[in-house]
Amino acid sequence: MEAPEFKDFAKSMVDYIAEYLENIRDRRVLPEVKPGYLKPLIPDAAPEKPESWQDVMQDIERVIMPGVTHWHSPKFHAYFPTANSYPAIVADMLSGAIACIGFTWIASPACTELEVAMMDWLGKMIDLPSEFLACSGGKGGGVIQGTASESTLVALLGAKAKKVKEVQAEHPDWDEHTIIGKLVGYCSDQAHSSVERAGLLGGVKLRSVPSDNSRMRGEALEKAIKEDLENGLIPFYAVVTLGTTNSCAFDRLDECGPVGNKHSVWMHVDAAYAGSAFICPEYRHLMKGIETADSFNFNPHKWMLVNFDCSAMWLKDPSWVVNAFNVDPLYLKHDMQGSAPDYRHWQIPLGRRFRALKLWFVLRLYGVENLQAHIRRHCNFATQFGELAVADSRFELAAEVNMGLVCFRLKGSNERNEALLKRINGRGNIHMVPAKIKDVYFLRMAVCSRFTKSEDMVYTWNEVSAAATEEIEAAK
Repeated sequence: MEAPEFKDFAKSMVDYIAEYLENIRDRRVLPEVKPGYLKPLIPDAAPEKPESWQDVMQDIERVIMPGVTHWHSPKFHAYFPTANSYPAIVADMLSGAIACIGFTWIASPACTELEVAMMDWLGKMIDLPSEFLACSGGKGGGVIQGTASESTLVALLGAKAKKVKEVQAEHPDWDEHTIIGKLVGYCSDQAHSSVERAGLLGGVKLRSVPSDNSRMRGEALEKAIKEDLENGLIPFYAVVTLGTTNSCAFDRLDECGPVGNKHSVWMHVDAAYAGSAFICPEYRHLMKGIETADSFNFNPHKWMLVNFDCSAMWLKDPSWVVNAFNVDPLYLKHDMQGSAPDYRHWQIPLGRRFRALKLWFVLRLYGVENLQAHIRRHCNFATQFGELAVADSRFELAAEVNMGLVCFRLKGSNERNEALLKRINGRGNIHMVPAKIKDVYFLRMAVCSRFTKSEDMVYTWNEVSAAATEEIEAAK
């Protein structure tokens, strides 16, 4: 394909994308296909001769769209949002065209330097302490990871390397294997499953701390650490979650942070979803105690209109991660080493895309005020839905309404609510997922789409109410 044909193809695709997104509410949110649906729709092998791009375009609706769950539909309320905007889509196009692999500064200086600048912009937007920012002139700095799961693992491995060095200095006769066998980390029993997975990948013990009203408290963390110290273990790492997946609860960072600092435990803050809300000053009280953290992470690709993948991570002292990951073959060395970050040392993979372009485009073309308005709209929609739920005497809230999430249930048994959710999703008009806290099963309504309007909350509630009436009648 040469440039003239590419231009026609790209223009056709841009038109298709705009048409798809602007009319997404008209599509059934959940596909009706069964596993294996796609195989009969395409040939068994790649074509020997090239096909036309027009044929490819025609097959999108025939082959792909029947199997798409429409995450950006105002009727999609599962999980948490995954961000999407036209500026970010265009930035991804440019990133794909430049197609650099920014593992070192010299591999593409703009790739590294724009990322440093964007992480400072973003850190200032949420009022992070200056120690986290490269512009402060200290050790700190930010990096774009692929996901919050990667950030949790990167922080754990940095904490592990740091604690091993500290213990070796205190006990020169202990070998590394002995020390690692004694390491133990901590998280709330409401923390995301990726925290447990980070422990498995990092080869260390992780302890689940009982939550109080879905929040980890300082007293509980202190108790767990003291018990482990008495048993000869070595506390080294703790994850504080700001905005849990189950119910968007907020661990008490202001209590847990000082406990971790007292015991020389690396404090990592996971604010994957809710962190975007901290661009609004009225929500920053929820990150009280952030000065006690060693690393902080949230996902602009969830709620800040930046397409996946773009997970923002800051470290007060990146050297522990850099040293833990440092493999420096000759073919990756360059004359400017040390003058700018070589981000390959800050992450699990070697390669990385030019993701900072998405932040640059979105922050410039929306501006902070419009991004704040987007967050506030979603929070107001959740409040509206919560009010509709409590106005129906058949329902109750399972947790307080936080951010853009409402946790609710039919009064009665878990089985009754499981049947209700199956009926809601079976109707195919809206899509939700469940959660369970302390053996109480409930439904989650997350506001996910940037196209959502107030009337969509009414539509969604009417779907829930109708499904509940059907379920109650069927159970008689």
